[in-house]
Amino acid sequence: MSVIVVVKKNKQIAIAADSNYSVGSLNIKSDYLKDRSKIIQHGDTFFGLVGATAHEHVMADLLKRYKSKLSFNSEQEIFRSYMTMHSILTQEYHLRTDDDESVQEYDSSQIDGLIANPKGIFGMYTWREVYEYEKFWAIGSGRNFALGSLFATYDELSDASMIAEKAVLAACEFDDGCELPIKTHTIAAKK
Repeated sequence: MSVIVVVKKNKQIAIAADSNYSVGSLNIKSDYLKDRSKIIQHGDTFFGLVGATAHEHVMADLLKRYKSKLSFNSEQEIFRSYMTMHSILTQEYHLRTDDDESVQEYDSSQIDGLIANPKGIFGMYTWREVYEYEKFWAIGSGRNFALGSLFATYDELSDASMIAEKAVLAACEFDDGCELPIKTHTIAAKK
C-alpha cells in the first residue's frame, strides 16, 4: 500500500511518497526500518514504485547493473528501457508474469511507477504503458485522495514540492495503506 505523487510547476519537478510498508495485514512504520524510501534515485532520475516491496531492491540493482542500456529522457526512451528491463526482470530476477486475469494481452511486468527527472514527469505501468504528464499524477492505494488534493491545490500554490506533499498528506490522512512521514525530492525542470 502506498502513494507516489509527481508534480511539475514553475520549472520545478517534485516526486513525493509516503513511508508505509506492509506485508499482508502487517504494517511496518518507518520507525522500524532503516533508510527506506519508495523513491529510488538513478542519476538525475527518480523512480517511485508501488506494489511488492521487492521491486525496490530489484529495480535499484537493475538500474545500477544496466545503466548504459537504459535511458529515461522521453516517453519513447522510457518505453524502450522498460522493454529491456522486462526481459531482464523475467530472465535474471525471476519475475512471475502471470496475473489473476483469465485473459491478458501481454506479459505483466507487475510494476507501476512514476518517474521524475529534468525532462519531465512520467508514469510506467504493468504492461509497459508509458505516459508523460503535463502537471501532476498519483499512483498507489492513496491515489484518489492524492489526485483530489493535486486538483484542488495545483492552481492555488506555486511550489511543486508543497503541492506534492499536500497530496501525500491527504492520502495519509484518509487511506489506511499510507503513512507519514513524507519523502520528497525536487529538481529543476529543463523544459
